Amino acid sequence: MKNLVVLTGAGISAESGLKTFRDSDGLWEGYNVYEVATPRGFTANPGLVLDFYNQRRKDVAAVLPNAAHVGLAALVEHFDVQIITQNIDDLHERAGSTNVLHLHGEIFKMRSVKNPLKSYPILGDINVGDLAEDGSQLRPYIVWFEEEVPMIEPAAALVSEADIFVVIGTSLQVYPAAGLLQYAPRQCPKFIVDKKIPTTNAYPNLTKIELPASEGVKVLAEQLMAFK
Repeated sequence: MKNLVVLTGAGISAESGLKTFRDSDGLWEGYNVYEVATPRGFTANPGLVLDFYNQRRKDVAAVLPNAAHVGLAALVEHFDVQIITQNIDDLHERAGSTNVLHLHGEIFKMRSVKNPLKSYPILGDINVGDLAEDGSQLRPYIVWFEEEVPMIEPAAALVSEADIFVVIGTSLQVYPAAGLLQYAPRQCPKFIVDKKIPTTNAYPNLTKIELPASEGVKVLAEQLMAFK
C-alpha cells in the first residue's frame, strides 16, 4: 500500500460544530487567545485558562465526527494512512482512524506544569490545586502559542516519506505546522482541500479542491483511487 499522509486543521472540525480562534478577530469563544492560549496567560490567571479548556472539553465531547473524518478513516482500505492533525479534539479517532499524530496536544489529556512529557487522561475538569505526581499544578495537555511543538520533527519525518500528501482544512498560517508542506517529496502527488484555498507557493504536483472538508474529502477519495 502507498503511504498517504494527511495534515488536518481546524476547518475539518468546524463542520462538526467546533469553533476556532480564527473565527473572529483573534477571539476564541469570546476570549483573547493570548489570555487563554499562552504560558503567560496561564501564569496570570490559571483559573480562567483551566475553566476555558474545561468548557472546550465539554464542547468536544458533545459533537460527533463528520463525513470528512469518516471519509479519511475509510481510506485505510486502500492506503497506509497517517494523519497529522493540528486539532486538539479526538474526532479522527472516534471516526475510526488509528494512526493520528496530534501536533498541538489533546483536550482529553492533562500534564504536569513541570514535565511536558508526563500526561494523564482527563474527561472531567481540571481545577486550580489539582496536582501531578511531581507536586506541580496540572494543566491541559495543549501546546500553547509561544511554546515549542515537540511533535513537529516526527511529523516532518512522516511527511518526508509520503507517497501522497494531503492538506485539509488549514489556513497554512500557523507555524511550524504550516511548513510541513515543504517536507513532502517533490515528485509525490499533493492535494489541498479547503472551502477557501490558502495561498501556496508553486509546489509541483499540487491539486486544489476548493470545497468544505466533508464535500472535499469525498472528491479527494475519488481522485486518490487513481494512485492506488
